[in-house]
Amino acid sequence: MKHANLAVFVPHIGCPNRCSFCNQNSISGAQNAPSPDDVKKICDDFISSGASERFVGELAFFGGSFTAIPREYMLSLLQAAQPYVKSKVISGIRLSTRPDAIDEQVLELLKDYGVTAIELGAQSMDDEVLRLNRRGHTAQDVINAASLIHNSGIELGVQMMVGLYGDTAQSCIETARQLIKLNPSTVRIYPTVVIKGTQLDMLYKKGEYSPLGVEEAVEICTELLGMFTKAGVRVIRLGLHASQTLENDMTAGAYHPAFRELCESRIYLKEAQKVLKDFKKGSVKLLVSEQAVSKMTGQKRCNIKTLEQQGYKVKVAPSSEMELYKVRAEQE
Repeated sequence: MKHANLAVFVPHIGCPNRCSFCNQNSISGAQNAPSPDDVKKICDDFISSGASERFVGELAFFGGSFTAIPREYMLSLLQAAQPYVKSKVISGIRLSTRPDAIDEQVLELLKDYGVTAIELGAQSMDDEVLRLNRRGHTAQDVINAASLIHNSGIELGVQMMVGLYGDTAQSCIETARQLIKLNPSTVRIYPTVVIKGTQLDMLYKKGEYSPLGVEEAVEICTELLGMFTKAGVRVIRLGLHASQTLENDMTAGAYHPAFRELCESRIYLKEAQKVLKDFKKGSVKLLVSEQAVSKMTGQKRCNIKTLEQQGYKVKVAPSSEMELYKVRAEQE
């Protein structure tokens, strides 16, 4: 059965400070704090729709720093989910939080309530980038929290951002290297988007911050996607979730509703160019996995057009023998 996230957004609550990039109401589309009844309704709707018979559901608390919200409120949300956890309607609970809001006590509590995965909002492993963007924690806090989560037996996930104030392509690559060393099971990669009313918006309008464009972000994130995939870390999101609220509130930055598709398409183009180095110009067939034909072709056939400009007349075909992000060429 396929996996399904039952997302509950907890905007801003629990965050001790406002990071340079943050407006969770715009990012998540959620304006109000959820109640225990909201949690129950989401789970009940999952059952009544029949989705629970087709999908393995996982309740996910995202948006704010879940373990930093008032304890009584946090427990009320977790308690609301307990009947569904115990009946196995949902397989477990996933949450996101700050690295400096994790300790052994809270981890024991979370385990008691059926939490199975914790995602740390690391964002960067460069202390200067963290300082400039008002994160309020250090890279060492990420390392410490990751160790505690591993020791608790809860699955570790990490989140990073690309193109923050003071960031560089190389510091993003180094952040990925350090996060891989923490041995996470999953990662989410978010290119920075400038949202109205944030510190980044102010810096951008003053000319003190130049956000990455989509093309620059695709180049960096394509490399990151390859790094994490090679290391066995599942990239479960690449790019911000598309929403009308976000599109209305953003002023600049690397946003595209199909950002992951752009990055995966770029990987296939680069792989194709590698294998075609040993081929004569002319007609060639490129074999990719059955799910990757459109990615190899590229949006608006951009990859095909690029290869045509380099002298190749390309036909893309599916093959059940091909692995993810692998390309094989045959002379036609």
